[in-house]
Amino acid sequence: MDAVVIGATGLLGRWLVLELLNRNRAVAAIVRGRETELRDWLRVHGADPTLLTVVRGEITEPGLGLTAADDETLGDVRDVFNAAAVYRFGLDRETARKANVDGALHVLDWAATRPRLRRLIHVSGYRVGLDPAPTYPIPAAELDALYRARGAYDASKTEADAAVRVTAARRGVPLTVVNPSTVIGHSGTGEAGQYIGLAELVQNLWAGRLPALAGTPRTFVPVVPVDYFARLTAAIPEHDPEPGGLHWILDEATPDLPELVRLLAEHLGVRAPRRLVPLPIVRRLPRAVSRVEPETLTFLTEDRYDTGSADKVAAAAGLTRPPVRAALRHWADRLVADRFGAAESPLPGGFHEVAGARTYLAGERTAPRYVLLHGLPLDGEAWAGVIGELAAPALVADLPGLGRSGVAAATEAEWLAELLAPLRTRPVIAAHSAAAAPALRFAAAHPDRVDRLVLISPYFLQRPAPRFLRVPALATPLLRRSSSERLATALLGAPSPHPAIESARTQLRRPGVARRTARRLALAHRPAERASLRNLLAAAPVPVRLIVGELDPLVGDTGDVLVSTVAGAGHHPLITHPDAVAAGLGLA
Repeated sequence: MDAVVIGATGLLGRWLVLELLNRNRAVAAIVRGRETELRDWLRVHGADPTLLTVVRGEITEPGLGLTAADDETLGDVRDVFNAAAVYRFGLDRETARKANVDGALHVLDWAATRPRLRRLIHVSGYRVGLDPAPTYPIPAAELDALYRARGAYDASKTEADAAVRVTAARRGVPLTVVNPSTVIGHSGTGEAGQYIGLAELVQNLWAGRLPALAGTPRTFVPVVPVDYFARLTAAIPEHDPEPGGLHWILDEATPDLPELVRLLAEHLGVRAPRRLVPLPIVRRLPRAVSRVEPETLTFLTEDRYDTGSADKVAAAAGLTRPPVRAALRHWADRLVADRFGAAESPLPGGFHEVAGARTYLAGERTAPRYVLLHGLPLDGEAWAGVIGELAAPALVADLPGLGRSGVAAATEAEWLAELLAPLRTRPVIAAHSAAAAPALRFAAAHPDRVDRLVLISPYFLQRPAPRFLRVPALATPLLRRSSSERLATALLGAPSPHPAIESARTQLRRPGVARRTARRLALAHRPAERASLRNLLAAAPVPVRLIVGELDPLVGDTGDVLVSTVAGAGHHPLITHPDAVAAGLGLA
């Protein structure tokens, strides 16, 4: 083996393994478990698995808990990358020290026994290591004060930084320390897989739970995209000739925290907090009121950091930092797609301006064969199963004001016209339930831009919903409380757990979404609206096909329109029977 990555299943570790493999380095990953998950992730990201060896180990044990055979296999390792740590707030002191301090020293001790060792690269933190001449062991009274003031996570990283630097110098171990700031998602895709710290602030912003911001106008929480961190860290052995370096890896162009939050709020189409609350006041508030993890407050400072040495390594390696504002937007998109860690297999998408609304789109943006529009009270995730069955690309959009999309001043038909304006294809438009209305109106106005319409469970040809769903004042609180199994089945069409149902529940709890959904339900049941849509269907200038569930049959006249019935399905066959719906779309 040429390089070892310890902590390879974590956020930093797996991206570092991927980068090293992409450099054709033979890599050993020392992991506690989740080997299959790591290999699957690397395979999805295009890595060559033949260059990877996975070894079971445990950093809290001397010798990393390796067997004699595994230790011998790793005898000729040149570069050791230690990305292992417990990153979690609310830890007790013993747990934090065992992993972050003792574990770091065990890695150093093991690396010192490698006869061909070129470099030990220790991943520290940007708020630690500022002392040019640290002391270790730290005096007991000083250590107690450190843990009281900073919390177990940050204090253990500070102690570990001192321990590794002092011990490496004493033993002559060639050490380089990298100090990454808040690590966000991949600069192009936004993918990260970590949802604490700054990500929790973004989650509160998205959910409308951030009425104020802690700090000052100059509070600085720098970020670095995970792919840039991995590229720079992997380049150190070749492009940082002398050990002993302390490299702060962060983007100095990161906006100050209030501006950063405004940037993300504008991108997501939500309201940014206008008030700043000084940290001494926030510290006195109960967490239930402040919605701030107390340990994160130590990161809210106006401090700036010297990135000169890291910049020299980057220049020697030919690396340039990706634009930080674009990276932040991509990261926010992916956080929403992931439902901040709750979604197992999300449909990655992002926010785009459509008819004045911040609209959540996924899939093929300019040349789709299909355009998929969800019904109520769902969002675009309802189409995930269908997309998996289609043989051609699709564009999925959350309707304006619903799901993850913001409100549009334009009508839904005007919004749809702008959404489809960039398309180079004449797509099949598949519209579920209430989405049949804008689809029919768009096709009537622009028949030359539509191949065919497929209307799934067209509500205007079916039995009206129960009366309580047609009265906004009654429906709104029920939609907000769609967490019970019975209510979820009644409102959303399928029992949980189901990704589409859980996504819909999440969006319905955001400010205004349940109210707008209830109003849209009320509009859909007005006799004049239903009659208008029946007339549009009868005069449709493009071919139309209907797909309905056996348990939710049509009650209106369809004329000569072809109808396909999905056996055993109700009002939401796209969720419960995606293969049958995909087959119906393919026949369109």
